[in-house]
Amino acid sequence: MQLLIDENFAEKVIPADDSVRLLDQIVEEMDLSQLERAYNVRGRKPATEPSTMLKILLYANMEGIYSSRKIRTACQRDVNYMWLLNGSAAPSHHEIARFRSQRLSECAEGLFFQLVGRLEGFGEIKYEHLFVDGTKIEANANKYSFVWKKSTTKYEARNNKKLGEAVKTLYEKYEEPAGSEAEKLLEKLLGKVTEPFVHGRGRRKSELQRDIELLQGLLKKRKKYTGYQETFQGRNSFSKTDPG
Repeated sequence: MQLLIDENFAEKVIPADDSVRLLDQIVEEMDLSQLERAYNVRGRKPATEPSTMLKILLYANMEGIYSSRKIRTACQRDVNYMWLLNGSAAPSHHEIARFRSQRLSECAEGLFFQLVGRLEGFGEIKYEHLFVDGTKIEANANKYSFVWKKSTTKYEARNNKKLGEAVKTLYEKYEEPAGSEAEKLLEKLLGKVTEPFVHGRGRRKSELQRDIELLQGLLKKRKKYTGYQETFQGRNSFSKTDPG
């Protein structure tokens, strides 16, 4: 029997930085047209949406759960899986097995590259090492470090919005004359520093240091996205290993 939970309850008990939320966001942003084509367009509508099935299977693998029966049980008992289902009934283990062996097998490679690219965009993947059959080897120069124009444009817009809001807030907070240039504000804040910045566990950062680091981080991202846009040159994607 599947437990029923209130969506507001799930929102409260699942931390904002939980990996299940990141997974949900990433899958929502992926192009799943290949996966959708794997279903017979003349057949009846699947009991569980393809995107939801993908989220469930990916999250189960993240948790080290591979048995279709155990995934089914998790969907009935685990609040994170129920949150991903978003009100839908838990899929049967037969449905999960068919999705993995018949639907997903036709488009797994393309979805994998999308997933890796988006995780890299969130800073969740570093390509320092590869693991093959338990053997650790050095990675091949960021082999899968692809950058997609659509994602870059979205992240760039999001970062620019955060930067604009931060600049406005910090101008008011430090009672500086209003201005629109983030670099100018950063320069003013750096001029207010009277003590060395602290780093490391157990070291308490001052409010000024936190604000400066916030501004520096947003400016660094803006520079990165601007560079990406210049690199695309009409293309929809590029690899960071491409020659200039």
